[in-house]
Amino acid sequence: MDAHTDTVLLVEDTPSLARVYAEYLRKDGHRVVSVDTGAAALAALADGAPRIVLLDLQLPDMHGMDVLKHVETQGLPCAVVIITAHGSVNVAVEAMRHGAYDFLVKPFSADRLAITVRNALERLRLSQIVDTWQGDLARARFHGFIGSSLAMQAVYRIIDSAASSRATVFITGESGTGKEVCAEAIHRQSPRRDRPFVAINCGAIPKDLMESEIFGHTKGSFTGAVADREGAAGRADGGTLFLDEICELEANLQTKLLRFIQTGTFMPVGGTRLEKVDLRIICATNRDPLREVEEGRFREDLYYRLHVIPIHLPPLREREDDVSDIARNFLLEYGREEGKGFVRFDPRAEAVLRAYHWPGNVRQLQNVVRNIVVLHDGDTVTPAMLPPPLAVPAGAPPAAATAAPPVAGGATPAAPPATSSRHRIRPLWEVEKDVIEEAIAACDGNIPRAAALLEISASTIYRKRLAWQAEGKL
Repeated sequence: MDAHTDTVLLVEDTPSLARVYAEYLRKDGHRVVSVDTGAAALAALADGAPRIVLLDLQLPDMHGMDVLKHVETQGLPCAVVIITAHGSVNVAVEAMRHGAYDFLVKPFSADRLAITVRNALERLRLSQIVDTWQGDLARARFHGFIGSSLAMQAVYRIIDSAASSRATVFITGESGTGKEVCAEAIHRQSPRRDRPFVAINCGAIPKDLMESEIFGHTKGSFTGAVADREGAAGRADGGTLFLDEICELEANLQTKLLRFIQTGTFMPVGGTRLEKVDLRIICATNRDPLREVEEGRFREDLYYRLHVIPIHLPPLREREDDVSDIARNFLLEYGREEGKGFVRFDPRAEAVLRAYHWPGNVRQLQNVVRNIVVLHDGDTVTPAMLPPPLAVPAGAPPAAATAAPPVAGGATPAAPPATSSRHRIRPLWEVEKDVIEEAIAACDGNIPRAAALLEISASTIYRKRLAWQAEGKL
C-alpha cells in the first residue's frame, strides 16, 4: 500500500457496510484501502501507515483492540477511529487509553463520518506541527553550543536554514559569545562537512603577514619565504574559510578579499598565476560593522558582499537560564580533566552565577569554572569557592555579587563605609524589588509591558519574583 496524505484504512468485515463506508469516504475526497481481517490490517499497516484507520472491533480472526495496541506500541503516525455496533462506556475508555482518536457507534451517517475523519486529520496535522516545534525548542545542545533559551533557539534555526546554502554568513556578537563555535556549527551542518574548516583570526596575525596567511606565498617572495606555502584559501578548498575579527583587515587586503569573493580566484604573494578554489566564507566581528563602514575603516562594498546571512549571537546575560546549564557542563568536563569529584553547584552559588552580568560571556564563565575546579575539591561548588568578582562576602545575599561591576585586577570590591541610621543604605535586591513591583503595579499587572519600560527581559522579572517568593521576600 502506498502512503498517501489522505489514505484511510478501513477495517470492516461486513462487506455491505464496508462498501457504504468506502463510498462515504471517497465522496469526501479520501483514498480508501479496505480490508476485512485483523491480519490484513496489520499487513496493510506494515506496508505503509495510512493517515486514518477506521477500525471495527469485532473481526473474524482477532479483536480490533489488538490492532489498536499494535498502532500504539509501534508509534505509527496515524489516527485510529473505532467503529462498532457494540458500544459501551468501558470499551470507549479502553480504546481512548490505547490512543484511539474517536469512537463511532453503528449506524452513523455520512456527515458524522466525514466530520470525524476531517477532525482526526486536522488533529494529526496540528500534533505533527507541535512535535516539530517542540523538537526545535527543546534543543539544549546544538553542535558545540549549550543552551535551550529562546535566544539560542533562534540562532539554531538560522544555522539550520543557512547551512545548506553557499551564501556568505556574517556573525556578530560580543567577545566570548562563541562566534567560532557558530561558524563550525554551520560547517558541520552543511554539505561541506567532510571537507576542511580553516579558521584565521585577522586580529592576531601581523598585518604584513596577513595576505600570505590567507592566499599563501611563493619561495623568495619576501624575506623568510624559504619555500612555497599554501594559504588558508587553498587549504579550505571544497570546505569553509572562517575569517574571525574581519574588521581588523587593512584597506589594501580588503580590496583583494573583495576580488577573491567576486571571482573565486586569488594570486599567492609573489606568484604569477591565478589559482581558483571552491569554498564558503564565514566571517565574524565583535565590533559594529556598519559603524566601521560609516567611519571609513571597512569597505562598504565588501560589507554588503559578506553580509548576506547575518547571525547575531546574544550575550550570556540575555540567555535566561543557560548560565546554569553551561556552568554544569564545564564543571563536569573540567572535573574529569583534573581528577576532581565536582558534580553540582550549591543553589546559592548557582544563584550568584545567574545574577552576575558576565561581561566576558561564555569565555569568562569557562574561566571561572576552571578556576573553581583547579583550586578546590569536593562534589559541590559553594559560594565560598567563587573567585572575584563573583565572591560573596560571608552572610551577604547572593545579589551582592551584582552590586558592583568587576574591579580592575580582579580585586574584591571594598565594603561600603558605615552610615548613620538616618541615611540607611538599603540592600540592592530590596531596591530592585521595589522598582520592579512599582512598575508592575503601574502597568496594571502587565509584566511584559513593565519589562519593556524597565528595559529588561520579562523572563528576568518572572525569575526574580520566583526567587523572592522562595526566599519569603515577596
